[in-house]
Amino acid sequence: MDLDASGKTGLAGGCADTGKMLKRTAIILLLFLLGCSTQARQPEYLYLRLSSDPTTLDPAFIVDTAGGAIAAKLYNGLVGFDRDAKVVPDAAESYELSKDGKTYIFHIRPGIKFTNGRELTAQDFKYSFERVLSPVTSSPRTWLFDRVAGAREFMDGKADGVSGIRALDARTLVIELAAPFGPFLGLLAMPGAYVIPREAVEAEGEGFSDRPVGTGPYTLASWEHGSRITLSANPGYLGEKPRLAGIIYRVIPEDLTAVAEFERGNLDAIGIPAPEFARYVKDPKWKGNVLSQVGMNTYYLGMNCARPPFDDPRLRQAVSYAIDKKRILATVYEGRAVAAIGPVPPVLLTMPPCCLDSYPYDPAEAKRLLSEAGHPDGLKMTIYIGAEQETLDMVEVVQQYLGDAGIEVSIVQLEWSAFKQAVNDGDADAFWLSWQADYPDPENFLYPVFHSGNAGSAGNRARFSDAEFDRLITEAQSEPDPAKRDVLYRSAQTRAVQMAPWVFFWHKKDYVVHQPWVTGYRLYPISNADKGLGVALLIRQ
Repeated sequence: MDLDASGKTGLAGGCADTGKMLKRTAIILLLFLLGCSTQARQPEYLYLRLSSDPTTLDPAFIVDTAGGAIAAKLYNGLVGFDRDAKVVPDAAESYELSKDGKTYIFHIRPGIKFTNGRELTAQDFKYSFERVLSPVTSSPRTWLFDRVAGAREFMDGKADGVSGIRALDARTLVIELAAPFGPFLGLLAMPGAYVIPREAVEAEGEGFSDRPVGTGPYTLASWEHGSRITLSANPGYLGEKPRLAGIIYRVIPEDLTAVAEFERGNLDAIGIPAPEFARYVKDPKWKGNVLSQVGMNTYYLGMNCARPPFDDPRLRQAVSYAIDKKRILATVYEGRAVAAIGPVPPVLLTMPPCCLDSYPYDPAEAKRLLSEAGHPDGLKMTIYIGAEQETLDMVEVVQQYLGDAGIEVSIVQLEWSAFKQAVNDGDADAFWLSWQADYPDPENFLYPVFHSGNAGSAGNRARFSDAEFDRLITEAQSEPDPAKRDVLYRSAQTRAVQMAPWVFFWHKKDYVVHQPWVTGYRLYPISNADKGLGVALLIRQ
């Protein structure tokens, strides 16, 4: 199949090129209408863009990326994530794990103070965690702590506290799990596990989100809902001090407006919208200031393994062989991702890869497998997708590849809620989706999406069921030794790739461009790893 230079097919490519020219013209016009001068800025403040207002800044209720990224700068957890998404000490200076993998002992750093002036104690963590679990709170993040001993009894109202969370003294916290769970430390680095003071929550009630009290490197100076959020450096922060006076997040829903504001100098960094990608990475003015980071995501074509035709793994393998995934990535997707060799993103692969490429483009092998599985004349299938034009463009190319191998594809495009319902109900032969990490551990890309107990809306939308995979991932979850756990993860991923419930396409990259006067700006594989430290402005704005 021939692709034109834009990576689209036929007329679609010409329309895409015209669309980019129109968008670029619109940006120039918008710059002219807005004027060429920059807005008045607060000195030494970093200006960033949010596409939407965070839903909340109360850790117990944060579920969105924007809220988590800001909360990371206002609060601390017992542990946090570093640049490589590895768990590192945060408010806890050290911790120990019992040999049976069930009991964690955390030693709190002395001298940490909330922004109300009170010193942090281990009891504050017990309060914060139990608040998340309390049915009165109705937090959506109870899964962070529901493996703790006594959590279920507390959640059911049968106990006044969680027996598995104990403050031995002001600086020692003990957490005992009902059973070993290898990724548990990573859960404690999530926003829902940030520490807050009881007295502030009780004084503010629902208003705590607008007037948060934490221990992080920044404080919330103001929140103009729907417009901007201003953070100021916390002078009492115990750790590395911010090099900024503060950070101002401007809520700008439209990509076009955000690009125009960036090019006027009113924003210091922006995520690059897909239509602007090629321009920024090629423009000599900007390409040296473009940063990229492989995200914690996997984009895939899932197949319904619970019914014909894709209950036969040979037919699933045939689909994988029939698609030139690398060429689609290089052309249609403009190289904005890294090729996937399985479900786990490379940033989480502490073990060697399971395979270099189990399913290279091989249409002859695809046809052989079709014939072997009883379909020498090919078969018909439907692929369900969401409403995004970019997804349709890409899946139309997939459709042509599969057609060349003898698989006739019908594409069903639905708006998001109807699409998700159809996939959850098992209506689709195949579907295009991505899986984004809830927490940065290989387990999160294996257990939720492939374990037979999670079939359907719980995450395993391919309805994949394999006893050997279930055994491997269940054993990995309860293995306390990280090295042994990684071996089990590798085996589980290898098994998933062999059985081919998904066509593994890629892990999308995040791209950001920053102004030349910004230094030390970094990207992180998980947004709540960024505490806003290290970044600075070379000139006073």
